[in-house]
Amino acid sequence: MTFILIKTIHLFAAFIYGGFLIVDNLFLVHIEKSFDEKEYKKIRESFMKYVRKVVPPSLLIAVLTGLYLITQVFGSISEEGMSSFQMMLSMKAFLGIWLGIRGFAQVYLGIQPLVFKSHVLPFAFVITILFLSQFMYV
Repeated sequence: MTFILIKTIHLFAAFIYGGFLIVDNLFLVHIEKSFDEKEYKKIRESFMKYVRKVVPPSLLIAVLTGLYLITQVFGSISEEGMSSFQMMLSMKAFLGIWLGIRGFAQVYLGIQPLVFKSHVLPFAFVITILFLSQFMYV
């Protein structure tokens, strides 16, 4: 029961974070083209005011619950090495932890990234995580 509850929380938190990245990378780009710079900044700031309250905690919850879930499903490594499931789960964990550290450092510590300042790379990582999630059970 605990596993299912934590997995549900994990999925909701991941959907919130991933949903923000989808909106930011696929839709807000087009809004920028439709308005002048001053109007766009006003629109984006209005949007980001709510995003800043919800998305960073959701990312941290997704990472922490993901770490718990890994401990429950990873299993032991056989003498032949990791299974394809374990390798894909490890890749998901690496990408998720990277997103969590980047997000925590940026939002809570005020450390801005030196490179990859846009949300394109986190968006690519989230899409990769989604694909790995679908293929790791095959």
